[in-house]
Amino acid sequence: MDYLFFFNSILLGAGLAMDAFSVSIADSFFEKNMSKGRMSFIAGTFALFQTLMPLAGWLFVHTIIGIFGFLEPAIPWIALVLLVYIGGKMLLEKEDDDSAEAADISEGADAIYGHVRRIAFSTLLVQGIATSIDALSVGFTIAGYGLAASVTASVIIGLVTFIICFSGLNIGQILGSRMKGKANKLGGIILIFIGIEIFIKSFI
Repeated sequence: MDYLFFFNSILLGAGLAMDAFSVSIADSFFEKNMSKGRMSFIAGTFALFQTLMPLAGWLFVHTIIGIFGFLEPAIPWIALVLLVYIGGKMLLEKEDDDSAEAADISEGADAIYGHVRRIAFSTLLVQGIATSIDALSVGFTIAGYGLAASVTASVIIGLVTFIICFSGLNIGQILGSRMKGKANKLGGIILIFIGIEIFIKSFI
């Protein structure tokens, strides 16, 4: 594991994290006023999946490669269905009213009932799977590595993903506050676009 190994792992992590980065921005449009802890949790979820998927691919290659060969053609379809489904739900979600009166009423209701619009944990898990499932293919890329090297590369990919997604969440919070009632729709469109992009990219 020389410097080139670490450099290539960082580049690989950056490339794999781009879809998760875009989804992070979309999530930040949907869930406004995130705390740093909440951002860390969401970014950490994406990072966890990006760490586990290459390891799963490596394991399939070294043990039951037939299963990986069966799953590989289905990867773009799975990502497309999951992201279009979530994006469609965001498009149909009622947008927050940005008027001062509605904000006052909403804040009062939140204080009484604790209602806060948040990304559901189940939705976050689906997003994590959808944006990292193509990283299974990285199992072929790192198939020549030993176990220690493959774990190290996967952890580096996860760390890079965390940094990139955390940045995306911060960007989304800034942009979302300026969207004035359009952030939720844009977030849904982004998710659908990513699903289509992953699908088309698999055939190029």
